[in-house]
Amino acid sequence: MQNNTHKSPFLKMSFPLNVYAQALLLEEGQAEYLHYGLFKDDTTTIQDAQRHSTELILKQLPPPPCRILEVGIGLGTTLKLLTDMGYQIQGITPDIEQVNYIQTQWDNKAPISDLSFENFAAEPNSFDVILLQESAQYIDPLVIFNQALDYLTDSGSLIILDEFSLMQKEPGQDNLHFLKDILLLASRFGFKLEEKIDLSKLAPATLDYLLKIIQKHQRQLMSDLQLPAEQLDQLNNSNRLYKEKYTREQYGYALLHFKKGKYPKWRLKHFDKQYFEKIQVLFEDSFNQPVSANFWQWKYLSGHAPELCIWEANTLVAHYGGIPRDILFFSESQKAIQIGDVMVHPQQRGILTRSGAFFRMAATFLERYIGFGRPFLLGFGFPNERAMKVAEHLGLYTEVGKMHEISWPTSSSRPRLVSCLRFIDKNNAHQFSHIIDSLWQAMAHDLRNAIVGVRDYAYLLNRYLNHPHRSYSIFVVKNRITNNPYGIVILDIKDQRCDILDIISPIKNIPLLIVYAKRFAALNHCEQLFCQITDNFSSYFQTKHSHTEVMDIRIPSNIWTTGPQPETLKNCWWLMAGDMDFR
Repeated sequence: MQNNTHKSPFLKMSFPLNVYAQALLLEEGQAEYLHYGLFKDDTTTIQDAQRHSTELILKQLPPPPCRILEVGIGLGTTLKLLTDMGYQIQGITPDIEQVNYIQTQWDNKAPISDLSFENFAAEPNSFDVILLQESAQYIDPLVIFNQALDYLTDSGSLIILDEFSLMQKEPGQDNLHFLKDILLLASRFGFKLEEKIDLSKLAPATLDYLLKIIQKHQRQLMSDLQLPAEQLDQLNNSNRLYKEKYTREQYGYALLHFKKGKYPKWRLKHFDKQYFEKIQVLFEDSFNQPVSANFWQWKYLSGHAPELCIWEANTLVAHYGGIPRDILFFSESQKAIQIGDVMVHPQQRGILTRSGAFFRMAATFLERYIGFGRPFLLGFGFPNERAMKVAEHLGLYTEVGKMHEISWPTSSSRPRLVSCLRFIDKNNAHQFSHIIDSLWQAMAHDLRNAIVGVRDYAYLLNRYLNHPHRSYSIFVVKNRITNNPYGIVILDIKDQRCDILDIISPIKNIPLLIVYAKRFAALNHCEQLFCQITDNFSSYFQTKHSHTEVMDIRIPSNIWTTGPQPETLKNCWWLMAGDMDFR
């Protein structure tokens, strides 16, 4: 029996690049490039289409022997061409198998390294050109522009040829950077757009070609690359989806040529934990109180939460953080992010325009993280009225709600005959996990027409029981006879003040929970009980002898990037003190 299995030179290369390379080899007899081709008409071959793309890049380059860094090297064809033309070129890729393949073609003399752009380092002003051909979509834009700012010579060129997201109209994270956001971010780093070429009509034919040859050679590809059929099917489905998005003009393909300009006064970067001492200084200067490393790590989920910083030379002058939160968005599971620790050094606060530090930081954060096509559908926070007006003036947020504070005189009434309470702490919390989750499900059902942060067992454990510095009074109110739970109350008692931070309960049981909270507060020598809740839900907490005041706290909604219309969010958030304050 004849063995049809070939030993593919691309076997160990990362998926799906191995598929594209092997499919080209099977169909065309060679694989030169792994990038999109630019098809001028129906008679254009894939080789001519891919070479047309390379020719377009060559027209953007200064004459040799200028120094070029190629980020993402494909199969090394462009690298070889530029070397032969007399350019001094260095290539990097995080895929060691691409490096190994190219070195076999170059007798181990190729000027390449297995490095990601994030981990690449060179002397300042090392390159005249940094070229990213279909690699920018895999790299954080802040990394791209920070690296380019450091390593390009004065007036050096940053050339990006890639796919971009043009618009999105529904929730869900996109795989591509938004073209508009890239252009805005470039200007914040002092880069000038020299040329922008829209290639969206020429590139998508590549997807049709790939769909055709992958289907044609599917059995051979499975054999040569040791892949299951399901993996190729998923790749084909992904390519069909991309083609649909090009047709609907949600995706585009473009060449962007930027020139490095004047070095910016402020540089945007992601927060790095090695600079935490500088964060501590900024925090104390901004809020007149210290912050511990344990608290910061807990609050920002051990480094998984996004944080942006602004630097002026070696001085940290601003910070903008976000804490991820699972929410129910009118009964639909979604991701939101709570804006926190917005800090601008007192000496830098005077510039409240779109050229100021706050705007650059906030706008970049929104562009990167919040809205349709981004990691988080919604952002929320708790600015005061003055801060809200500044953000509205800058076109960043609009108000969709405000907070009320309700207070009651405490009560030392006798315990109820039919109900009782049981305390929850870190040691016994697992025993209550089912109760907590069932109460949350009942509460979620009651709030099915609202926006509410998930309050399940995992959330309660992390938010309240794992707090690094504080301990809270948490109890469940149950029926003495049936043992059925009515609800859970989380209280914070400090300096003879008692606050309801949170409840997990069906709405109808809130008055009973308040009775128990008032009694517990009295037993702890507090004269009043307080509760902070969004105004649209404050009526559920207004009982006999309660007093309500409007707080100087607003609920903002992002209007800088495309997302749900603010009108649909107005007075829909369920937010309490536990959502608002990480004390």
